[in-house]
Amino acid sequence: MARPTFLCTAALLAASAPFLTGCAPSGTAEAGAAALTPKQAETLDKQLAGKVAGKPETCLPSYRSNDVIRVSDNILLYRSGGNLVYRNDLKGSCPGLARDSDIMVIEQYGSQVCNGDFFHLVDRSSGIRGPTCVFGDFVPYRKPAGDAG
Repeated sequence: MARPTFLCTAALLAASAPFLTGCAPSGTAEAGAAALTPKQAETLDKQLAGKVAGKPETCLPSYRSNDVIRVSDNILLYRSGGNLVYRNDLKGSCPGLARDSDIMVIEQYGSQVCNGDFFHLVDRSSGIRGPTCVFGDFVPYRKPAGDAG
């Protein structure tokens, strides 16, 4: 009698395979990262143009986290003047972040925002809380010394 259960399980797995593969990211260089649209890629390229990536930092002081650019549902940029931008690749996707219409509410403990800290989105018109998202490391991108452009 174990055979019918096995056949049912196999049939369910076979039927759900197209749905499961539909959730997988396509055309990405990083595991779990969603591919950028042309507009998102242009925004990222424009903000990081001429800058060199530095050593990832686990925390970002609050005074440097005021100018946020939402590139995609996975990537945030924090501008700190014209020569310094911090890139944060979130730990997983944050559905709706790229729309830039919801309010980001950061659950901050202390004077810094750190890798592993949470934030959630709140719908601007209804006040309904959206997904909870998690920060990754903050990678500084700086213009090389002596680069005036």
